[in-house]
Amino acid sequence: MRRRERYKRLIMFLASVLIIGIQTAAFAYAWFHDYCRVDVIGKLYWNRGNWALIALYAAMVIVVSKLFSAFRVGYMRVLDVILAQIFSVLIVNMVAYLQLALIGRWKFLTHMGPILQVTGFNLIAVLCWVIFMRWIYARIYPPREVLLIYGNRGYAALSRKLAERKDKYVVKGSMNISSGLEAIKKEIPGYQAVIIGDLPAHERNMLVKFCFERNIRCYCQPKISDIMIMSSEKLHMFDTPLLLFRNCGLTVEKQVVKRIFDLICSVLMLIILSPVLLIIALLVKLYDGGPVFYRQDRLTLNGKVFQVYKFRSMRVDSEKNGARLARKGDDRITPVGRVLRNVHLDELPQLINIIQGDMSLVGPRPERPEIAAEYEKYIPEFSYRLKVKAGLTGYAQVYGKYNTTPYDKLKLDLTYIENYSFFLDLQLLATTAKILFQKENTEGVEQWQTTAVREENQEQD
Repeated sequence: MRRRERYKRLIMFLASVLIIGIQTAAFAYAWFHDYCRVDVIGKLYWNRGNWALIALYAAMVIVVSKLFSAFRVGYMRVLDVILAQIFSVLIVNMVAYLQLALIGRWKFLTHMGPILQVTGFNLIAVLCWVIFMRWIYARIYPPREVLLIYGNRGYAALSRKLAERKDKYVVKGSMNISSGLEAIKKEIPGYQAVIIGDLPAHERNMLVKFCFERNIRCYCQPKISDIMIMSSEKLHMFDTPLLLFRNCGLTVEKQVVKRIFDLICSVLMLIILSPVLLIIALLVKLYDGGPVFYRQDRLTLNGKVFQVYKFRSMRVDSEKNGARLARKGDDRITPVGRVLRNVHLDELPQLINIIQGDMSLVGPRPERPEIAAEYEKYIPEFSYRLKVKAGLTGYAQVYGKYNTTPYDKLKLDLTYIENYSFFLDLQLLATTAKILFQKENTEGVEQWQTTAVREENQEQD
């Protein structure tokens, strides 16, 4: 198994090169056979021009596929990879056709036939590629038999999450830290990997070092301080290494770039989506005659309270008994609202909040002050999320769910804050398109919960 591990990256790299080559070859065929003619493109290209155009197409496939994480066959679920590849193919071919239309100066719909054929071929190719590579991956790298080591909190949630990824992990044994370090160390060599849950720092460090010494694969559930350490700057001013934590959120230049990008994208999206917004507004109004928009106090940068705009998805009297998160099968949600929430269209009016400067396209989910106060009773660090503006989408929204526990939301949001980059924003925006088709991301909390903190409490008891 360990020998095969050495070749995993090489196998996946070659597989990625293969699918890039297939897609590029399909475009090259269409270019030489259908587009590179005087009566279509207007003039013939020199050889270098032809290959430059094809190389540009290949570069677009690589960049867009990376944005959607479309090559991560062994890491992501099959459906996630398929959706990522589909979005990549559609976006790349749309941009490529716009490029050809500009070169040839033809009307938009004039020569769509060949590019549609390329798109259809590439969609079939990527579908076959994902299924075949997932089969190959599963044969070469079957699920690892792991030992789960857990403490006094988070065991039930972690076990459920591992059970959802049986394609990656099979929990063959579990031990509580109360069993003692020596007893656990004796068990570890009998497994292919170890998963360390939320343990006290001393015990966790001893187990991590034990696995390191014996070259045993080790997965570790990070603490809040771990996320800060991972993004620290390494200093070598003398013979003792130092880690620098700036702890100031985004730098001024990053804030400026982010703000400019937010304004440009939000204004364009409002203009492009204006017909959709109008139709949604009419449907909400016609259903029960109530207000179209719903305004609510939320928290953003440095704990500032602002009013978020959403299309109303619940009955007008939905909060007569106080604020609470939406539950599974919540009868307060209207039929129109249920459709809007399933595809996140109720969030679109937040583009106005972004233009006003209270929100960003990407950032932590804006929480209600009263619900955030509830979370902070049990997780004092929950306010750490407010080092950046709240976002329309974000790390926790993409990699978590509506009912993800507050502690996990905090860790996901801190991962974003501490690792921020413009490319990360682009990647999260691209990935957001995929989760619109995943119902699990809109699931409410359980019937007995008013906030997501209740499950967290039970696990800590």
